[in-house]
Amino acid sequence: MPELPEVEVVRAGLAPAVVGATITNVSVLDERALTRHPAGAADFVARLEGTAVAAASRRGKFLWLPLAHDPSRTADALTAHLGMSGQMLLRAPDAPTERHERIRLGIRHPQHGDLAVVFADQRTFGSLAVDDLVPDGDDLVPTQVQHIARDPLDGAFDDAAFVAAVRRRGSAIKRILLDQTLVSGIGNIYADESLWAARIHPETHGRALSVQAVRRLLDEVRFVLEKALAEGGTSFDAQYVNVNGQAGYFAHSLNAYGRGGKPCPRCGGEIRREAFMNRSSHYCPRCQRRR
Repeated sequence: MPELPEVEVVRAGLAPAVVGATITNVSVLDERALTRHPAGAADFVARLEGTAVAAASRRGKFLWLPLAHDPSRTADALTAHLGMSGQMLLRAPDAPTERHERIRLGIRHPQHGDLAVVFADQRTFGSLAVDDLVPDGDDLVPTQVQHIARDPLDGAFDDAAFVAAVRRRGSAIKRILLDQTLVSGIGNIYADESLWAARIHPETHGRALSVQAVRRLLDEVRFVLEKALAEGGTSFDAQYVNVNGQAGYFAHSLNAYGRGGKPCPRCGGEIRREAFMNRSSHYCPRCQRRR
């Protein structure tokens, strides 16, 4: 599933093309892509056509495009969750239909002219929706994002509150990192990589970690996410790509995730792969000892 770096790469790629653009037409090819928009395709189209895009925002694994309206109308946004294999692609307005294309938006930008924004999704777990925006501190976020915590790259992320919350919990630290209501944007890949970098066993209980250990882990989380972002995210196949259809290359920088049975780059011990929440955990038993 795309995590923070992958979704941020998509958001940053969309922003120059869509901010300030008017949505001229909307085509829904597959209503399974509207599972988060219960009012259906006709309402989705009606709420988008003729509106302008005011910004491109993200929190954790969600991205949204706030819409510019008459002040008397409720603030809303085109909200996207990419699921397992969702893609947001920029194409020429007359480009042929993409494989697994579900929704296409025609847009007109005052500088870039006519473009198409295509939502393609092979496994159909992703979804688009037009959602109302509600206050969250100094921000406006879609109602579907209200329960999502800020991510570690957010300037308003509260380090002290995160450290205290981790140390109150008796569950495994990897499970804590994946809790999007506590810290967002971290999935299986970046949890494994951050724990490896911090030399912390994924089954260590949060309350067993010192303040210094949690702060060290948070530093490593930020370093891993920023490095992945700089390298365009992690792609193991053609399912995750940026808005131009290009894959990220952070997979070449992985130290733990996906390396089961291979030597640890730090100590030479064998990376272990174990079942975890219908997924897998990867860690080095030698330099990530359980305490």
